[in-house]
Amino acid sequence: MTSELSLRRTLIDVAMGRKPADLVLRKGTWACVQSGEFVPDTDIAIKDGHVAYVGPDASHTITKDTRVINAEGKYLVPGLLDGHTHVESGMLTVTEFVRAVLPHGTTGMFIDPHEIANVFGLKGVRLMADEAARQPVHIWVQVPSCVPSSPELETPGAEITPEDVGEAMQWDNVIGLGEMMNYRGVAAADPKMLAEMETTRSAGKIIGGHYASTDLGPAFHAYAAAGCEDDHEGTRLEDALARVRQGMRAMLRYSSAWHDVAAQIPAITKLGMDPRHFILCTDDSHAGTLVNDGHMDRVVRYAIAQGLPPMVALQMATINTAEYFGVSRQVGMIAPGRWADILLVDDLKNFRAELVLACGRVAAGHGTLLIDLPKVEYPEWATQSVHLKQALTVDDFRLRTTLKVEHVKCNVIGVIENQAPTKHLQMTVPVKDGEIQLPPGLAKVALIERHHKTGIVQLGLVSGFGLTEACGIASTVAHDCHHMLVVGTNETDMALAANKLAETGGGQVVVKKGKVIGLVELTIGGLMSTEKAEKVAEKANTILEGFRVCGSALNNPNMTLSLLALVAIPEMRISDKGLVDAVHSTIRPVIEDPAE
Repeated sequence: MTSELSLRRTLIDVAMGRKPADLVLRKGTWACVQSGEFVPDTDIAIKDGHVAYVGPDASHTITKDTRVINAEGKYLVPGLLDGHTHVESGMLTVTEFVRAVLPHGTTGMFIDPHEIANVFGLKGVRLMADEAARQPVHIWVQVPSCVPSSPELETPGAEITPEDVGEAMQWDNVIGLGEMMNYRGVAAADPKMLAEMETTRSAGKIIGGHYASTDLGPAFHAYAAAGCEDDHEGTRLEDALARVRQGMRAMLRYSSAWHDVAAQIPAITKLGMDPRHFILCTDDSHAGTLVNDGHMDRVVRYAIAQGLPPMVALQMATINTAEYFGVSRQVGMIAPGRWADILLVDDLKNFRAELVLACGRVAAGHGTLLIDLPKVEYPEWATQSVHLKQALTVDDFRLRTTLKVEHVKCNVIGVIENQAPTKHLQMTVPVKDGEIQLPPGLAKVALIERHHKTGIVQLGLVSGFGLTEACGIASTVAHDCHHMLVVGTNETDMALAANKLAETGGGQVVVKKGKVIGLVELTIGGLMSTEKAEKVAEKANTILEGFRVCGSALNNPNMTLSLLALVAIPEMRISDKGLVDAVHSTIRPVIEDPAE
């Protein structure tokens, strides 16, 4: 690899005209995010993948061997950075995630492989970090911090210890600690959480945040005092204000199913807060969203549509992110010495990359990838992750009571469309012959332990999916511990769905009246497919269509399903230990008492 000194000498020679550039972009409008200007009639000279010159005339760097691209009438925009994302949520490998997002203009990502860590521990994180290092874009890894996220409330497939964090901090592409989900533990000065954060601080790296409570009192201040430096869990205007005022970065997410930008962006557009400490991110993006709608370009378009000036939106997707993570000497702006990650864009408001340069190479054009990606082989252990004690039967999904009554009061999970939190509902439910009956609008949810062959099946009730047909829908994508989740209205279909995923090695499936009508196989950890992004998106769409056929009108209901076990976020969840009151960190009975 070219040494830093040798690279700098070469860039100096190109800037002076003593050596030719490899590529020159001519006469574009430079989106200079570092100064907040749009500078017309700008040339950019590129050498060895880096920017050597940005100015009014790069003709002195051009010879017959220099490739010249006319950028007249185009904006020259820095490659977009995603400040917080989980690759696994796209159901794609790292390589296939890059295949999906690079044509949309994403040239850098900060990933938290929290999902695979819950299945395989540190070796799963290493698997993804090694694959990330082989990509033609910049991928930095944050070491998962909370595996499990709430030890007293769930059992993962593996654990991450402070010693694991210390080991991973020595890896070349590790940028910091992943989202600190155990905010209750932080507020209680939990020794394990503090040890992980101290290990990260000692390595001089970033501590990612995840404060999922609406309580902005002492617990929130304690969380900030502990050293958590960013947070993407804000859903209200007051959340954005509190985080930035306490010295944190407010990461505003716009994912496939979590739409939190609109509620928080008025902190800038209406209240006039300094946008430097605001960052745009995706967090979780469905494969179909990535392939069909975009990635960070989609977020930029949406933020601008909410009234954010285009320059500010670009800064929140480039330089703000790079400066926060300490990599602005490499990425985040178009400037000499930085990697030549550059987008040619026609219209900022309808932001779409016409041409994408990644590390100085023309990587994509008009939505088509133009470069090869690495071929990756996965070890057998990574594709063997669904371990059930026995096949599931109809009886596993019957919710019974010994109470001799006609109605009971039940604790119910209430989903909230386009948000990660849920509601804790209490509903009166009919009983017949000792078995809970489902009134319209209510469905059963089951969590099936799949890591340690315990045979545990926990049952609960969920409201909000809108299922109207006899069906069962199962998923091994089940944040955070990634056991198997099944939701449905018919016990036979629920059993069929669960057994189908055991057979395929993981994924998501929809069964309606005894027939499989949607299926995406996710054989790597029960989380990711080995197929190409377009094929995964096509299969994942059968799940969404299956939900619709079963009566659900939710936006991305499969991602909503995947969060029913996320005990680190209020209010009500389900885990292998039972129905979880995530506000009070307690296990609650499904059936509370006879209805009055």
